[in-house]
Amino acid sequence: MSFSSVHARLTLLALLSATTFYCFYKSRRLRNLKLTTLSLNPNPNPNPKILFLSETGTSKSLANRLHRFLALNDVVVDLIDGRNYEPEDLPKETLILIVASTWEDGKPSPAYRFFADWLAESSEDFRVGSLLLSKCRFAVFGVGSRAYGENFNAVGKDLGKRMKALGAAELVPLWEGDVDGGDLDGVFDKWCGKVVGLLKGGGDVVVVGGLENGDVERGVLSSDEEESNEEEEAESEIVDLEDIAGKAPSRKSVTTVKETNGKLNGKKEMVTPVIRANLVKQGYKIIGSHSGVKICRWTKSQLRGRGGCYKHSFYGIESHRCMEATPSLACANKCVFCWRHHTNPVAKSWQWEMDDPLEIVNSAIEQHTNMIKQMKGVPGVTLERLNEGFTPRHCALSLVGEPIMYPEINALVDELHKRRISTFLVTNAQFPEKIKALRPITQLYVSVDAGTKDSLKAIDRPLFGDFWERFIDSLTSLKEKHQRTVYRLTLVKGWNAEEVDAYYNLFSLGEPDFIEIKGVTYCGSTATSKLTMENVPWHADVRAFSEALALKSQGGYEVACEHVHSCCVLLAKTKKFKIDGQWHTWIDYEKFHDLVASGSTFDSKDYMAATPSWAVYGAEEGGFDPAQLRYRKERHHKSTRKGSEMVTLFSRPSNPR
Repeated sequence: MSFSSVHARLTLLALLSATTFYCFYKSRRLRNLKLTTLSLNPNPNPNPKILFLSETGTSKSLANRLHRFLALNDVVVDLIDGRNYEPEDLPKETLILIVASTWEDGKPSPAYRFFADWLAESSEDFRVGSLLLSKCRFAVFGVGSRAYGENFNAVGKDLGKRMKALGAAELVPLWEGDVDGGDLDGVFDKWCGKVVGLLKGGGDVVVVGGLENGDVERGVLSSDEEESNEEEEAESEIVDLEDIAGKAPSRKSVTTVKETNGKLNGKKEMVTPVIRANLVKQGYKIIGSHSGVKICRWTKSQLRGRGGCYKHSFYGIESHRCMEATPSLACANKCVFCWRHHTNPVAKSWQWEMDDPLEIVNSAIEQHTNMIKQMKGVPGVTLERLNEGFTPRHCALSLVGEPIMYPEINALVDELHKRRISTFLVTNAQFPEKIKALRPITQLYVSVDAGTKDSLKAIDRPLFGDFWERFIDSLTSLKEKHQRTVYRLTLVKGWNAEEVDAYYNLFSLGEPDFIEIKGVTYCGSTATSKLTMENVPWHADVRAFSEALALKSQGGYEVACEHVHSCCVLLAKTKKFKIDGQWHTWIDYEKFHDLVASGSTFDSKDYMAATPSWAVYGAEEGGFDPAQLRYRKERHHKSTRKGSEMVTLFSRPSNPR
C-alpha cells in the first residue's frame, strides 16, 4: 500500500470522525435547548412583556401607553425597563413587545447596550443555534429621527433581525416612528391596534381618543371604518414641553388644521401643530411657517431700569431695544444644553415652504412691539424707555434653531439694515458654505461647543456624519469675513471645561476678533437633558478658564470684559481693540449703518467704540451698568446653610441669550 493511499484513508477517517462528533454535539445541543425552553422553564411570571429602551423618555412614555391600552383590552402584560431585564430569561418568554429608541451612531443608549450586545452575540454564536427563542413571538416599534439618515431606527431594525435569527416569530413587522418629522403618536396608535388585534384573534383594534389619556374604546373595526375614523378632526389643546417627544397628548389632538403625511396644503411644514403649541406656550410668537420672535428677559429688565444683558456690557447694545428672533426654527444639532429642550425641528438642509423675508421682518417687529406694549404699567418701566422699546435697534438672530439655514438670510439681513437695526447672528458651525456667502452683518458668532471631535459629538449631537469637517471649515471661513467675528464657548463642567489646550488650538483657524466664554445655563432637569447644577460652572471657574486661554495666546488675546450676572467673560484681540491702553469692544452702530449704506468695503476697526470703565474686566461693577438700578433677588440654597445662617448667592449664570 502506497504512502499516499494511507494518508488519504487517514484523512477520510478523521473527516468522518469530526462529522460524527459535530452531529452528536448538535443533537445534544438541540435536546438540551428543548429541555431548557420546555421542561426546565418554570417561568415564575408567565405574563408577556413590554420592554422599552429609552434615553430621553420617549420610548418609555410610549411603552406606558401601550401597557394601558393592553390592560383596557384585557391583555395582562408586564412593563419592564430594558436596563433591568436579564436577557438570559429570553428563552422563557412567549411574547415580548419592544419599544426601542436609537441613540448616537445608530446604537442604543449606553444603559441598554448590554441587552442589545447579548442579542447580537447570541445570534452570531453557532453554539446557540437558531431555536433559542422558538417559543417566543415578538414585535418591535422603533423610535428615532429620520434626520439622522441611515441610522434612523437602526436599533429597532437590529433587534428585530437578531430576534428572528434566534428563532422568534415576528407578530407584526417592524414599525418606525419619527420624532422630528412624522406623526409619531398616530403611527404608534396604529401599531398598537394591530398588535392587540392579533393577540385577540381578530382585526385591528382602533384607538379612539388617543392612548395617552386612557380614553380608549375597545373594538374591532373594518378597514373602511378605520379610514373613516382617521378623517375625524381632533380637538385642539395645549401640551406640556415634554410631550413633544411622544408623550401625551398626541399630535392629532393639538391642531384643528387637517394634515396629510406631515404636510400642509401639500407642502411640508417646519412647525408642526405640536411644535407650534409648545413654542407658543413658552412665550414664542410664531411668524409664518418657520420663523419666531420672543421677548428676552433682559429686554424686560432694562425696560424696568434693572440692567442689561452681557451684550450691553461687551458691545453697547440697548437691551430694551433688542429684538430676539430667528428666520429658521430648525437646527442641525441636538445639543445637550439646548435651553429650548429640543422643541424645534431638526434637518440637514432646507426642506420646507419658504416665507418672504420682508414679511418675516415686518411681522417680527410687529409681534415684538406688541410684547413691549404689555410692559406698560409694570413697576420701573418709564414712558421714555417704553417708547424707545417700540423702535428696536438691534436684532439677535439667535433665538432658536439655525438662522443661517434660511435660504434668504441675506435678504432678511438687508431688510433689517435698511431699518438701521443691527444684526448679531449665531451659527452652530455646520454650514460653512452659508457663512462664506453671508453678506456683512454687525457681528457674526460661531458656537464652539467643544475643542475636540469626540467632545463636540457628545455635546452637540450633530446630524451630519462629517460634522467635524464642517465645524473646522466654518471656523476657517471666519478669516474671510471683514466684520466682527466671535467664537462663542459654552462651558459645561464634566464635558468640556477642561479642554483649554484643545480650544486654544482652534484660535488660529478662524482668528476671531472676540471669544465669548460663558457658563452653561441650567434649564431644569428634563428627559432631553441629563445636565444638573453640578455641570454649571461658577463665575470664578469661567474667569480661570478665560485667563488660562488668554495666557496660552501669549498676548494675542486678553481678557477685556465680564458680566458677572450672566457668568460671561470676553477675550478680545489685543492689537486690534486695545488702543493706548483702552479697550474698544463697543460698537458705533450709527457708523456701521452708514458704512453698510455706502456699499464700500469696511472692516471691524471702522465701527468700534470705546468700552466704558464699568464693563472692563476686573471692574468693581462686574459689568453692571451703574446708570441702572441693581435689583438682587434673595436665593437661599440649602447647601450653603451653616446653622441658622443663610447665604445669598448671585454668581450662578442666568440665561445670557
